[in-house]
Amino acid sequence: MSRPSLFGSPLFLGFDHLEQMLDRVQKSADGYPPYNIEQTGETRLRITLAVAGFSMDDLQITQEDNQLVIRGRQREDGEGRIFLHRGIAARQFQRAFVLAEGIEVEGAWLDNGLLHVDLQRPLPEVRVKTIQIATRGQGPQRPVVGQVPVGEGRVSEARLAEARLKES
Repeated sequence: MSRPSLFGSPLFLGFDHLEQMLDRVQKSADGYPPYNIEQTGETRLRITLAVAGFSMDDLQITQEDNQLVIRGRQREDGEGRIFLHRGIAARQFQRAFVLAEGIEVEGAWLDNGLLHVDLQRPLPEVRVKTIQIATRGQGPQRPVVGQVPVGEGRVSEARLAEARLKES
């Protein structure tokens, strides 16, 4: 039995890829290592991961398309050591964050067992597009979509638009 889609409504057209991204992130979220996401400015974010025991050589940060992937793998240095109790996690991890379009990674640093990754998100541009409503004769209305072929007694798209403006 399949679960209902978040974007199954006919009002959400073309959002299939968002649902796939959410599924991927949900599968990779096991809670380790713990992290914070904070807003450090109007257009700045910071991801902080608790990576106690990991050195810079043990960590790798990559940006794969719109995903920020942080991986950690510690080397076994326990040769000759006998642990009576081992409560500090020394396992490998992979943590993925889906980034919105346009978000840039500014940098990363390791400080006292915390890995900080700074992000910059641009302010969205406000785009307003006015759609012309054309009038025609009394017959049934059919919208013109796409390009009109040139030749064979037909006019170019530019001439068609020019003719519509003259009718208005």
